[in-house]
Amino acid sequence: MITFPNAKINLGLNITEKRADGYHNLETVFYPVPLEDALEITLSKSEEVPFTLHPSGMSVAGELNDNLVVKAYLLLANFFDLPPIDIHLYKAIPSGAGLGGGSADAAFMLTLLNKKFNLNLSMEKLEEYATKLGADCAFFIQNRPTFAKGIGNLFSPIQLSLKGYKIVIVKPDIFVSTREAFSLIIPRKPKIALTEVISHPPTEWKELMTNDFEQSVFALYPAIENIKKELYNKGALYSSMSGSGASVYGLFTPNTPLPEMNFGNSFCFQACLD
Repeated sequence: MITFPNAKINLGLNITEKRADGYHNLETVFYPVPLEDALEITLSKSEEVPFTLHPSGMSVAGELNDNLVVKAYLLLANFFDLPPIDIHLYKAIPSGAGLGGGSADAAFMLTLLNKKFNLNLSMEKLEEYATKLGADCAFFIQNRPTFAKGIGNLFSPIQLSLKGYKIVIVKPDIFVSTREAFSLIIPRKPKIALTEVISHPPTEWKELMTNDFEQSVFALYPAIENIKKELYNKGALYSSMSGSGASVYGLFTPNTPLPEMNFGNSFCFQACLD
């Protein structure tokens, strides 16, 4: 059985306050985009090990047994008698990009195991398990435009459609430390609530919607800021870093031909949004 975990972008990202536990409260909108990994599970012929992970495509950072798809399997194995499986993960979503690739893989793994082995888990129960794997993992269970707050784990569905708009995503060969990015943030309440901002047409977002990570990250990595500037130069009606970076996306109107992109060794992706 195979599935295709998709990426997400952040529409706006406001860091509103630092919490007593050291984390930060934020508000953002998660929006799914059609950049996809491929994830397949099959019954293993070996009874000696509970799982074997076979990665391909882009390199997978860290130890294989620490991969979130493995953690998703082990999480459910604590509650269900799962048979040994082979896990085939083809990575097309770059890591360290602010696109949620690892979180998507984890959530889709939960859903895949639920279907494959008839676990009869409800959407709410899958979200509960997903939350144990990461703050934003649960978003990918329902996988629809969502307003998130708290540490990115409190979700409210929203009515927002960018169907027909075109997107360009550029991920330079730069690693941005999320911990460092947070350490440079000065939390503040936004002048306009993000839920209000997204009620405006995308043509007005450039003046209204911000990603609070950009100021500090752009100061450290001017090349990331240059990508945003170039996307605007190419005709994007809105451009932003996603999450804490390092990817930057540009939204283009349905009638705008997508420009030729030349960002050296950067990963580039273009698509029409569903």
